[in-house]
Amino acid sequence: MTVNVMTSKEVTKKVFNKEELFILDVRNEGDFEDWKIEGGNFEYLNVPYFELLDGVEGIIEKFPTDKEILVVCAKEGSSVMISEMLSEAGLSVSYLKGGMKTWSEYLEPVKVGDLNGGGEIYQFVRIGKGCLSYMVVSNGEAAIIDGTRMTDVYLDFAKNKGAKITHVFDTHLHADHISGGRSIAEKTGATYWLPPKDATEVTFAYQPLEEGNNVTIGNTTINIHALYSPGHTIGSTSFIVDEKFLLSGDILFIDSIGRPDLAGKADDWVGDLRKTLYKRYREISEELTVLPAHFMIVEELNEDGSVAEKLGTLFAKNHGLNIEDEKEFRKIVTENLPPQPNSYQEIRETNMGKINPDEEKQREMEIGPNRCAVR
Repeated sequence: MTVNVMTSKEVTKKVFNKEELFILDVRNEGDFEDWKIEGGNFEYLNVPYFELLDGVEGIIEKFPTDKEILVVCAKEGSSVMISEMLSEAGLSVSYLKGGMKTWSEYLEPVKVGDLNGGGEIYQFVRIGKGCLSYMVVSNGEAAIIDGTRMTDVYLDFAKNKGAKITHVFDTHLHADHISGGRSIAEKTGATYWLPPKDATEVTFAYQPLEEGNNVTIGNTTINIHALYSPGHTIGSTSFIVDEKFLLSGDILFIDSIGRPDLAGKADDWVGDLRKTLYKRYREISEELTVLPAHFMIVEELNEDGSVAEKLGTLFAKNHGLNIEDEKEFRKIVTENLPPQPNSYQEIRETNMGKINPDEEKQREMEIGPNRCAVR
């Protein structure tokens, strides 16, 4: 039998379409428990590679006969070898091209809406990290919000749309992934916007992003309007796009809310978080569609793979928006914080321009799940 190759794009489609898949993950148990490929109808078997060096006979009976089988490792090499062994034993298997390294970096663009004057807004789903970034396109111009370090994906997408990237925004100084904002701006000549309260230590020039800033994309009426919304960071800023979409950054997610401690300020910033969620967001239209900067679980994905929901629906269903007592809110948020993201201090310093790790080091810093939410 031959060994097949499955790409991250193909696995992403299986996640979106809720297809079945049986995954043999041959990484160490700790790595698997910390972070794996998530799919609503996926089954898993974790057997470390070194336990299979003498043969796969002991695990053959654990594989289903009616499902596709995918072998996964960190960087591809081990999964190729194990796939060949399983194939020789009579199983039809595939291995994940590029392993979890590639899975961590893959971005799938999904159109989430039309805008006035023929404009469009796209969400880039970083399926392996739960990161979400955005591109607004209108009349030959484009803006990017919360772009990742995989800058070529955005540059190529804009080129295919016949659009010049003129503005790049970060809703806040990220701590879980390395921003591509500054790099994209340098490559395109675009204006790079950052909230100044998050940028007190950055080493490069930027345009201060403050409440009331209104940036027009294209020569239509598509405006990106900044709304100061602290709580995840002191500078966190949301965007209202075309009076239709609320880009909430890391403040509000579909099934959770932002954590207030990634700069060590949980007790200080939990009050800001509550004020943003319970007062400032209550003052804007419930008809706005929330587009967050992250998702935590695959159940948050819609049928088309997008992550989006009406603000009014979140007011009704998101538990983090329905804790009436302020003391209880403070207690729940500060006592349910997940572990810190991997290398989050180094990631923040990279996003400030204080350090400049090479590409492989940046990749290592980002490995693992995002942990920006309280759920």
